[in-house]
Amino acid sequence: MQQVFVKFDDADQVRNFVNAVSTVEAKFELGSGRRVVDAKSILGVFALDLASPQKLVCDSDDSAMLDKIGPYLLRESMW
Repeated sequence: MQQVFVKFDDADQVRNFVNAVSTVEAKFELGSGRRVVDAKSILGVFALDLASPQKLVCDSDDSAMLDKIGPYLLRESMW
């Protein structure tokens, strides 16, 4: 299981992020606090407060997944 924080600047980044995680065979959860959504759902992601960083939890240990979402990662969240 991997946990990182992601941040989006605009709607295009959200769309590209959802497209990227949708290509990976793993479960992704995105959110903060009690509001957590499926990161592969564009409507779910847009329902979050995207002005602040969101925690992304992935049930895969595949490091290639991080390459796909690299542009959205907060670098200080890397483990």
